[in-house]
Amino acid sequence: MERKIRQQVRGYRTQDGAGVNLVRVLGNRTVQEYDPILMLDSFDSTNPDDYTAGFPLHPHRGIETISYVYRGYMTHKDSLGNEDTIGDGEVQWMTAGSGILHEEKLPASERLLGVQLWLNLPAKDKMVSPAYRSIKNSEIEEIELENGKLRLLAGEYEGRKGYLSKYLPLDYYDLHLNANTAIVLNTERERSVMVFTLLGDAFIAGELVAEKTAVKLTCGDQVEIKATDKNAQVLFISSTLLAEPVVWGGPIVMNTKEELNKAFDDLKKDTFLKNKISY
Repeated sequence: MERKIRQQVRGYRTQDGAGVNLVRVLGNRTVQEYDPILMLDSFDSTNPDDYTAGFPLHPHRGIETISYVYRGYMTHKDSLGNEDTIGDGEVQWMTAGSGILHEEKLPASERLLGVQLWLNLPAKDKMVSPAYRSIKNSEIEEIELENGKLRLLAGEYEGRKGYLSKYLPLDYYDLHLNANTAIVLNTERERSVMVFTLLGDAFIAGELVAEKTAVKLTCGDQVEIKATDKNAQVLFISSTLLAEPVVWGGPIVMNTKEELNKAFDDLKKDTFLKNKISY
């Protein structure tokens, strides 16, 4: 059964952090439809003034943040003592779990192009130990296709394996299609699947989708993605539906109001971090 588009969400321009200009695509209004993806922000600029202010030190609990920087660089520093820079095709994967403080700096480059998504943690894993992991280009397989290429950022593709998510299965592909060509991706029927048009418009399940748009697909065994008369770069993201309550307050995402209040109380009392190294 072929998947169809259930919903489209076009991103809008906004600012976050210390004044970073970005396109916000998914947020607290799309939680139920795009479960387990909570948020998706897109970065695309050739002007360093749009982003070099970065994201100063801030907390997270209850989620994982996954940043993909296809062009440009991002430097991560956190309360566990990690400090690392990714760029030009690499991935930053942070498990906030029970609580972490981190900052993200975005050095000037010719172009900053990429996305950050928030992946919800299941209720049973909300308070796991925080962790940081980068996925470097040496670990990302580039699979040549007849009409382009597929970068396997995480998960599996046709028997090939990339980085495997610890708490929720996540297949994450960066798909590059030449103009006027198509690919049919096989999918597990009940998986929660979304597609994001990072660069260029594309036909997804037969419908034209504008650049910087997320689409949620119906259940099914496959989906066709086709470029227009221009090349397209499309992100494919597949996971399992959680169908759990979501209570979201700023950088904290829990399952109940009591858990959310406890997180902010922990911040006030300086008991938020369960695993702490001097920052």
